[in-house]
Amino acid sequence: MTTTPLAARADRARWRVPQRHVPVLATLALLLVMYGVGVSQYRAFSNVQVVFNIFIDNGFLLVVAVGMTFVILTGGIDLSVGSVVAMTAMVSASLLRDGLHPALVLLVALLIGPTLGFAMGCVIHFFDIQPFIVTLAGMFFARGMCTWISSTSVPITDGFWTSAAQARIRVGENFVTVSVLIALAVVAVAAFTLAYTRLGRNVYAIGGNPQSALLMGLPVGRTRIAVYTISGLCSAVGGILLSFYTLSGAPLIAVGMELDVIAAVVIGGTLLTGGSGYVFGTVLGVLVLGVIQTLITFDGTLSSWWTKIVIGGLLFAFILLQRLVGIRTK
Repeated sequence: MTTTPLAARADRARWRVPQRHVPVLATLALLLVMYGVGVSQYRAFSNVQVVFNIFIDNGFLLVVAVGMTFVILTGGIDLSVGSVVAMTAMVSASLLRDGLHPALVLLVALLIGPTLGFAMGCVIHFFDIQPFIVTLAGMFFARGMCTWISSTSVPITDGFWTSAAQARIRVGENFVTVSVLIALAVVAVAAFTLAYTRLGRNVYAIGGNPQSALLMGLPVGRTRIAVYTISGLCSAVGGILLSFYTLSGAPLIAVGMELDVIAAVVIGGTLLTGGSGYVFGTVLGVLVLGVIQTLITFDGTLSSWWTKIVIGGLLFAFILLQRLVGIRTK
């Protein structure tokens, strides 16, 4: 039985990987290769707890990266996330030091990020100012607030906070922390929102072509404000998780985190121009950064600056990959 040319083309199309999946698959392949290198070089690297530790050490980064994914999918950027994380941790530590009930501290901390994000989103939409400038102003404001609250580190000794920070959830012979469970819950909610809700469809449509989305009657302004509010909320949650991780707040904590977050999102396959990307890819991007740090730690002879060097190289490579994929889909 011979196959007709039409049937052969249909068969090839059935097995062809969609172009939008290529960056995510490249990130997954890179992660597997890096993990394989680690296992081949260091016997202890194959321990399941090593993987769990990557999540434990980067739980707050993962949450903040999820919020950034929403923003970048619309073609925007949020440079304030690192400072908002620091401000949330500083406010939490300061209020706990003053004796405020932990439940009220959590409420106040969770309101800081989305309030600032909502304000920045409104300025971006109603005054038609570039997100880079608006969020840069938000970054300076939040970092300045950190120093105004305290110029030195503020330790956290509250019983609830320390219990949450030190709690261990057993997974067989290994363990994870409360922060990991919260981070995975945020990932699940974000993935569902982008895949199955009207907001998610609007985010992708605006990132793909904002003018067409506007002509289709989609709520472009409302959606843009929403994504910066979501990014602010994720930054607030990330700040709380960071305060669990360090049991302190410091004015210079999380400096440069916004760059790590953007790198994780881009390495995870989300296009900087918007319209294409997945939360799952962001998770992979954060894991890539975590594996790089773990490999350098296991080596013991390399400076921590090698993390930045490798991340820079990967970022260049993935931006080039995105460009090549974009050219092929035109």
